[in-house]
Amino acid sequence: MAHKIYDNFYLSNEVEDQYNSHLNLQQFCTVDNSLVGTAGMTRKINVYRATNGTEKLDMGEGNSVAIEVSYTPEEYKILMAQNKFQYYDEQEMTDPMLVPVGTRHMGTDMFNTVNGDIYAEFQKATMVVLTDKYNFAAFADAVASLNIESTDNEPEKVAPMAFAFINAADTAELRKNLGEDLKYVESFARSGYIGTVAGVNVYTKKDATKGSVVVATRQAVTIFNKKGVEVEQERDSDIRQNTIYSRKYYLAALTDATKAVKVMKGTAKATEDTTVQEGKVYYAKTDVGYIVGTPETNPKTEGFYEIS
Repeated sequence: MAHKIYDNFYLSNEVEDQYNSHLNLQQFCTVDNSLVGTAGMTRKINVYRATNGTEKLDMGEGNSVAIEVSYTPEEYKILMAQNKFQYYDEQEMTDPMLVPVGTRHMGTDMFNTVNGDIYAEFQKATMVVLTDKYNFAAFADAVASLNIESTDNEPEKVAPMAFAFINAADTAELRKNLGEDLKYVESFARSGYIGTVAGVNVYTKKDATKGSVVVATRQAVTIFNKKGVEVEQERDSDIRQNTIYSRKYYLAALTDATKAVKVMKGTAKATEDTTVQEGKVYYAKTDVGYIVGTPETNPKTEGFYEIS
């Protein structure tokens, strides 16, 4: 007789609990649980950007430029992440931990997939701060690019805290360069947290891009989440094989490019291109770094840079 050892409600809660506890979305991005639709459907999202406008003026002078905010509509497709776990009745009879461990890893594997998409959106940051080594000045410039402020007294009420992802291979260098500038704050003790510098909570992420540190706030990336995990089960009674599927609908998007910046090792030089080269990234100079720009006709005369 066909039977189900675990009902869908139990399994759905099991996978959802793992998904939430591992990913902790609120630490790294804004969560929007209003997503509706199915995989493949398109959702238009406005990505906001701003130009710099700070000028050093003498007596009697006024600003010649103003900070301008603009947005570009970007199209994103709703994604569906699904995984499958199979086991036989005899396997569970032999090892009662088989199903709990399997369903737990379904949640962990879901985390790895979704977390990879979230990090990919942070990697789309258009602002860049260049440095020859990771030091206090580099992180201070990154915070200046994000245009956030904080004080020692209840900083969360003044401005959103910034965080940074760094590759595990770069962590030792970071610690050596920062020395006592890297402060460990007990209240921010989480998995991967190694310390705080210039108001930025630094986290080791072993699959982060080497030689590039992403500094951002939660306002940079939004994950549009269709709340709940769907679970389906199948059973082949003849061979006593059970199959469990779990799936999640979501999409991650860089919704505010003014709240993410890359701290990169490299140098910038004025471009020699007199025409726009397809596929090449050009940068305009800002107060403390550079920002991805789009030349109109002549990158050289328009003052654009290349970073290598």
